[in-house]
Amino acid sequence: MRINETERDALYKVIFSRRDVRRDFIPEPIPDEVVERILMAGHHAPSVGFMQPWDFILVTDPNTKQAIKAGYQAASAESAEQFAADKQQTYKSFKLEGIMEAPLGICVTCDRQRNGPVVIGRTIKPEMDLYSTVCAIQNMWLAARAENLGFGWVSIIHDEVLRDTLDIPEEIEIIGYLCLGYVSKFNDKPELEQFGWLPREDINSLIHRGKWSQK
Repeated sequence: MRINETERDALYKVIFSRRDVRRDFIPEPIPDEVVERILMAGHHAPSVGFMQPWDFILVTDPNTKQAIKAGYQAASAESAEQFAADKQQTYKSFKLEGIMEAPLGICVTCDRQRNGPVVIGRTIKPEMDLYSTVCAIQNMWLAARAENLGFGWVSIIHDEVLRDTLDIPEEIEIIGYLCLGYVSKFNDKPELEQFGWLPREDINSLIHRGKWSQK
């Protein structure tokens, strides 16, 4: 199962051109087989103890999306107050979701009881199942980019809104609400970098050689 150079380069192209898409969605429907490929990519993510703790709730109903959008708007207003006064207006100017514009929303959850209370790899770090589910989302994100689909993670929303709107049981953890759809363009840089909110860190300052104190 050797990866050739062309395949390797394609993977890196997908990784470096991946974007958190919040705008520029277009109403073109996503073929079912494309959605299935993206979900299958998520389902093939690494998972601790091979427990595969994820579930995927597909959201297309406009009324359901509107309820989620209202939850986002309330959470965004709450979030704005946490920034320093000189940054609040900049924060409010950002478009940080595409809930109504994206043809498909996907809520990804984690069932922490799947396969029983004792799972290989969770005996010392019980949160590993949560990290596994995040790996599934990353797989979906890269698969979506490879399909030329925009993909955005809406993190500014309270779990209770998604739980109530999507009828998610209390014992199930909510990991993320994702917006998926074709877009008119992909930005050359992540939006927050492009707008000057934060720069990309120099990777050389993040690498430690052997010990934390040795950069």
